[in-house]
Amino acid sequence: MKLERAVVLSQEELYENTYLMWLSSPRVAKSASPGRFLMIHCGDADEPLLPRPMSFHRFRDSQSERQFAILYDVRGRGTAWLSTRKPGDGLTNFGPLGRGYATNPDAQNLLLVGGGLGMAALIALADQAIVAGKSITLLQGARTAVKLYPTDLLPPEVEALSATDDGSAGHHGYVTDLIPQHLSWADQIFACGPTPMFAAMANVIREARSRKPAQALLEERMGCGTGICYGCAVFTRKGVRLVCKDGPRFELRQVFS
Repeated sequence: MKLERAVVLSQEELYENTYLMWLSSPRVAKSASPGRFLMIHCGDADEPLLPRPMSFHRFRDSQSERQFAILYDVRGRGTAWLSTRKPGDGLTNFGPLGRGYATNPDAQNLLLVGGGLGMAALIALADQAIVAGKSITLLQGARTAVKLYPTDLLPPEVEALSATDDGSAGHHGYVTDLIPQHLSWADQIFACGPTPMFAAMANVIREARSRKPAQALLEERMGCGTGICYGCAVFTRKGVRLVCKDGPRFELRQVFS
């Protein structure tokens, strides 16, 4: 995989400890799509050694080029370093990688389910689907209200509902509690979030005796992003698969049966 240079266009703390960064890296942006990701080296020289996987959060056309954004939490040395980058700074990256979301052309009503930072990968899908004339309902869950993605940044056509663990906004409980009332409406389901959320989703869909297709974008630690290190292996109905290479998009029932 060829290393590319990305230039930081802007950066802001969008909400508590969560940053939005717009980048220019034309070769990477050219074939990027919702659900795919790139690897960014987050540090000076060789420290830290391993790059960090980042979902493509949003796309825009500006100054005769396609640009993209990433949305990330500060969780360690690498992302702390990334949060200090300024416009004009350069980053080493490579991608796009993995298999992104696949929308059925005949599906009109799309249900999007995001848990925590899983929202990072869903917004680009919502943007794309709205342009294609789809109807979107977005369910998002977080620990508390200050960790919810700002709904005023969503396309106005998106119906957005929220759930918080502490009841500080929206439904008091888990985001998966909101799924049953939308199952009959949805033609396709797309999700991104932590593993426990996917397991709960699978139970909800199973208990409803629904066969609606659901795609899950798995989150796993990655060392290389290219299938060499096997650090992101998961067990599926079809055997061991790699999130970076065979995913990150999987059919929910293949992994959480």
